[in-house]
Amino acid sequence: MNFLAHIFLSGEENDLLKLGNFMGDTIRGKQYLDYPEEVQRGILLHRQIDTFTDAHPLFRESKRRLVPLYGHYAGVITDIFYDYFLAKHWHTFSSEDFDGYIERFYALLQEKKEVLNPQMQSIAGYMMRDNWLKAYQTYTGLARILYQMDRRTEFRSHMQYAITSLQTEEPLFEAEFLPFFKEIQEFVITIDK
Repeated sequence: MNFLAHIFLSGEENDLLKLGNFMGDTIRGKQYLDYPEEVQRGILLHRQIDTFTDAHPLFRESKRRLVPLYGHYAGVITDIFYDYFLAKHWHTFSSEDFDGYIERFYALLQEKKEVLNPQMQSIAGYMMRDNWLKAYQTYTGLARILYQMDRRTEFRSHMQYAITSLQTEEPLFEAEFLPFFKEIQEFVITIDK
């Protein structure tokens, strides 16, 4: 799962938990203990979501199709594709307006910036400036995100070309995402947050 899914799966009850889940990828080992308890719980939630996702057969099938072209970056690309489908099917999973949801999250990032580690403060700045979460809704936005990620790997990952894989096999990826996301929502409900 990428940013949008992690944010969404945090629920609406706890802003600090949501911020911990948002920055979970940048917190290693026991570094999570350096944060307030609610942020710690968000970081641990992030790890549980990733573990569930990586082991799930539907996610693994999506990833498997990408491995021949993108190697070990296939998982990252699948995460991004799944955020695209979450944005595409937003009203299946949420009654809130997508744009309003994004604006509320960006306002939270600005209000609670000091909670984030320096790496995530920097990422959050770029995210808001380039409106990454909104970009997940379109091929154009997704292509821009994939290009930026490819650039971060010094173009070794070839992620910028993954939009073609999505366009070619979108119905297959979508058919895997929809039941997967319902299952992960059910899984997250069972976690003591």
